[in-house]
Amino acid sequence: MAERVLKAIDQDEVIAFLQELVRVPSINPPGDVREAIRLCAEKLASAGFTTNTVGATAEQVNVIGTLAGLATGPRLAFNAHVDVVPIGEEAAWSHPPFGAEIANGRVYGRGAGDDKASVTAQVMAGVALARSGVPLEGALIVTTVADEETGGLLGAGYIVREGHVAADFVIVGEQTMNQICVAERGAVGVIVKVFGVTGHAAAPWEGVNAIEGMARVITALREELWPLLAKRTHRYLPASTATISMISGGVKTNVIPDSCEIYVDRRISVGETEESVTAEIRMLAERAVAAVAGLRIEVTPKVSRMAHESDPDSLVGRALQEATRFLGKEPVLTGFFAGTDAKHFAPNGWPTLVVGPGQPSTAHTPDEWVGIDEVLEATRLYALTALALLARRDGATNE
Repeated sequence: MAERVLKAIDQDEVIAFLQELVRVPSINPPGDVREAIRLCAEKLASAGFTTNTVGATAEQVNVIGTLAGLATGPRLAFNAHVDVVPIGEEAAWSHPPFGAEIANGRVYGRGAGDDKASVTAQVMAGVALARSGVPLEGALIVTTVADEETGGLLGAGYIVREGHVAADFVIVGEQTMNQICVAERGAVGVIVKVFGVTGHAAAPWEGVNAIEGMARVITALREELWPLLAKRTHRYLPASTATISMISGGVKTNVIPDSCEIYVDRRISVGETEESVTAEIRMLAERAVAAVAGLRIEVTPKVSRMAHESDPDSLVGRALQEATRFLGKEPVLTGFFAGTDAKHFAPNGWPTLVVGPGQPSTAHTPDEWVGIDEVLEATRLYALTALALLARRDGATNE
């Protein structure tokens, strides 16, 4: 059965489809992905998938393609996104951002790796499984979505929240060099505000300078919290981190500032929570300004997503590992350093792993690229994993 499925993968068709997708400028914002979604829906439908295109807006739509076998079998969902980040300064590109040019065994273009390589591999893996005629239990559900680059609420979040997809296992496609990511860091955004008292800048003793107070807070965070975070390690994930990514404050050049605000981008590991992160920052900030009369601290979480970890020995984890070995490689279990659409699936209790072609270091860069061999390998890997989970063993057909 594996050989039947692999023979159904047309390598030229796979790469041509990737090029077709890359040539669609599905930049987010604004996030109009209609043409890219249409291409995916048509490709799936032509292979026999039932397709349903849904979305909260007319422009940011998602397609759910279903290849159904027996209703009693498991449901495996693939997920990847077609929205891409802006190109930045076009002069920095050696290849046209939406040209999908091939050079040195690579496809170049915005979204070539992040994430249209995964989209291509998942769609074409589904197509190969359908064309092979291998009888299935359960269903393969290919979800191709919008909006991942701005959080996914209108993409994966929408289709899960509105009940358009339900699964027993999920594989999210992102740039992992086809390594198996069984864990993913979360994030908490924290606003820290320091309040002081205004006064004339010529008489600084008459006020309480909030910016100078914030300097104390920043110093405390860097000298006390940052080293603690570096020690919070996980077997699959990078250590916890924090970055002060925005700052604002002041009233006028000749006025003592009565407020200053920073945004702390805090990347969290499994077990850390919004509450624990906020409390830790609040304690350090309050202690940092305690010696200055008139300063007050306010710490507020703004956005958060939990880190998650799935069992590598779950059925989908084992299937991915065995598929990797079938292709002649030893599986590598690792974790994903940033956020993906997995955050929308994992809270439902569905084992959710992140696997896909491409190097994460090329994402969002000029001359973004993906290796052709990696895309083809991912297509085979997805197809064999679906086969391992869904193939019927009794020799019956789907008719």
